[in-house]
Amino acid sequence: MDPRPKESVWDYPRPPRVEDEDRRVRVELGGQTIAESDRAVRVLETAGPPTIYVPPEDVRPEALRAVKGTSECEWKGTASYFDAIAGEKVRPRAAWTYRDPKPGYERLRDWLAFYAGRVDAAYLGEERVTPQPGDYYGGWITAEIEGPFKGEPGSEGW
Repeated sequence: MDPRPKESVWDYPRPPRVEDEDRRVRVELGGQTIAESDRAVRVLETAGPPTIYVPPEDVRPEALRAVKGTSECEWKGTASYFDAIAGEKVRPRAAWTYRDPKPGYERLRDWLAFYAGRVDAAYLGEERVTPQPGDYYGGWITAEIEGPFKGEPGSEGW
């Protein structure tokens, strides 16, 4: 395992910051690697573990199916969602993108983020990540990330 310095999510900025992720990202579903990238970025926002985004070229195109419905982020804009598909396995709304991000977040345009809890496994380097608690946020928790995290029971008012 990569011995990294500890990071408290309470030291992350608001508004969020986009920065390069230096570890290889891998997302698995149905025994297949559906996304793999050495070019990922992470978004850091107060109280949440990093959200990882990969360029669309690093995602198997047949692994995603656009679905109806959006959500709004006050910082990044309108998110569009995808089901993740591998063989007969389908995971609803397992990934999202910002097709027209707000100013300051243009780097995320069309890049894809995956909910670690809605796929079979997600990795940063060789470490299997833990999904952020709750069903709304898509942060990836690794050994160096310290909480408490929004999404945990009792955090609704944060």
